[in-house]
Amino acid sequence: MKELERIKAEKERGEKEIRQLENRQKILLNKQHDAQRRLRTHRLIERGAILEGVLPLAPDLPGEEVKTFLIALAHLPGAAELADKIPRSGGKP
Repeated sequence: MKELERIKAEKERGEKEIRQLENRQKILLNKQHDAQRRLRTHRLIERGAILEGVLPLAPDLPGEEVKTFLIALAHLPGAAELADKIPRSGGKP
């Protein structure tokens, strides 16, 4: 009988440890998601500021017009070649 109780107690300890590890995993995944979201938000704000600095009319234009303007710029002769020369590490051409 004592053997059965010992096994049952050990099983309960194991299940408790599993629940704790699962909760810890959820916490870590949430932290990772939050960190990724913060990085993306920072990147978007930074690039928006660059866009407004380069294109002074950008703050007054609706988003769709800014998008249309950027697409038009991307289709200008030489734009693809210039884009290919930009280092992918985030540096400047």
